[in-house]
This record gives sequence, structure tokens and C-alpha cells, in this order.
Amino acid sequence: MGWPSVPGERGVAEDDLVVRAGRAGDGEVTLLVESAGEPVGSLLVHPRGDETALVTWRFDPAHEGAGVPHRAVRRAVDYCFTELGLHRVEALIPVADTARLRIAARAGLRREGLARGAGGPRTDLVRVARLASDPTPDTRDGFIGVLNANLPTKRVISQGVLRDETGRVLLCELTYKREWDLPGGVVDPWESPASALARELREELGLDLTVAGLLVVNWMPPWRGWDDACQFVFDLGVHDPSLTGAMTFEATEIAAVHWCTREQARPQVPDYLDGLLGRLERLDDPPVYLEGGSPL
Repeated sequence: MGWPSVPGERGVAEDDLVVRAGRAGDGEVTLLVESAGEPVGSLLVHPRGDETALVTWRFDPAHEGAGVPHRAVRRAVDYCFTELGLHRVEALIPVADTARLRIAARAGLRREGLARGAGGPRTDLVRVARLASDPTPDTRDGFIGVLNANLPTKRVISQGVLRDETGRVLLCELTYKREWDLPGGVVDPWESPASALARELREELGLDLTVAGLLVVNWMPPWRGWDDACQFVFDLGVHDPSLTGAMTFEATEIAAVHWCTREQARPQVPDYLDGLLGRLERLDDPPVYLEGGSPL
């Protein structure tokens, strides 16, 4: 063809796979892929002028299950780093195209996020990318990096139960939703649930309390636009009701607090929290796993 061949991976026998590169006049790079002497696909690299590029590809469906696509994409990405001097290569893949997503992962491109409607009014695109500094996907660190980026994530919520001497529970009246809730909040990345609860108590109520034993782990189903989450509920001990006088509210989140029996709380809380409060009335029970506030 007159196009130079792109080197393969060191130590990997890929004599049956040939990738040839050629430049177009607008700076784009086309890579043609042959397997066993036959053309099987092509890739297009779109440089963006900031040491990054978008890569797209097409392969003969008959060769998609033979390992050719991910090997060719991996070689093309390496070419972008070594020959084009880029530091980042990315691809945008329809969320339903699981085969293409697997190709990208095996080529070392890590999932970074979802671009809603970016492929058209009804097509969400997954953004995947690899950096020149990333470990190659054939190494332990590279494999873990790709797998970790592609694993599902789930929100974790950490909350606490403060009781008074009569068994009433402290609930927070919030500024951003109608329903009252237990004190606490969302756990940040790389933060433990217990540490998150202690932080939320300081930030939102101005309290420095000891986070004691775990009372409940509750799976919360999707609710009013929120995705599902795992809720950890900890014991914060028994306190005099005058504790509320020492609180300093975070004005953007907390409107007021209330000591409530379950009956008083029921009109103010969602069903899952009503069920959870019922479970918490049995103080001698060991920690339990719930779904939607109810036992399995």
C-alpha cells in the first residue's frame, strides 16, 4: 500500500495483524488493519490540537470475535502516544454497544463518564480514554485501572440515630426536600461511612459526637429522581433534649430539628424511613440488613 506499518507490542506474537498508518491533509490519521493478509477494518484518529485525539473504528463483523479489534485499537493508541506525541486518546461509544465497550476496555481505555444525548437525541455515549502515563493494559496495574473504572458505582449514605431518654429520635427538617430525615449525608469518595457521619454532624449541626455501633444497613431503591443507594445507620447514643440548643445549623441544608416518636414522624418521613424507625425501636436486636426499610 505504501503506508508504513505500525509496530506491534513487544514480546507479543501478532504476525497475523498488520496496522498501516497514513495521514490525511487535515491532520487526521487513518490506520488500515489487515489480518492474515486480508483487510478487516480501519481506525480514524482525529487530533484536537491540545495533545489529545478522538479515535473511531470499524471492523468486519466476522473478525470481531477473534481478538483483532482490541489488538488493533491498542496498537493505534500506542501509535498516538509514540509517533504523534499525544498525551490522551479518547473514544465516545453508544451506551448500548457493549461489544465496542469491551474492545475499548481490552485496549486499555478507561470509562470516565456518560455524555447524555451526545450521539443524537436518543443516544447516550460513554466516554472512555487512555493517557500516555497510564500503565499498559497487559500489566497488573493497567488491568486493575481499567477494571476499576468500568465497575459499577453506588452511592453510600451514612446517618445516625440520636435518642432522648424517652426514646424519641432526632429528625432534621431539610431546606431542599419536603421529607424529614435522620442526620447525616452522602459519603465522599475514599471516606469511611463512620467518618462521613462524624463530618456531616460537625458541618450541618455543629456537633462533635462519638459514632458508636452499626444499627442497620439498608438498601434504598431509586426514589424521586435519586439513584439507589446503600444506607449505613449508626448509634449516636442517648442525649438530653437540650442538646438542640447547642447546635449550629448549616443554613443551606438544615431548617430545624425535631425530637419525634415514630407516630409523630410518620406524616413527615418517606415510607422506607418509617419502616426503618420501626426496626430501630427494638434496641436489643443485632445489626440487620434491610431493603427499602424492611427485612428480606
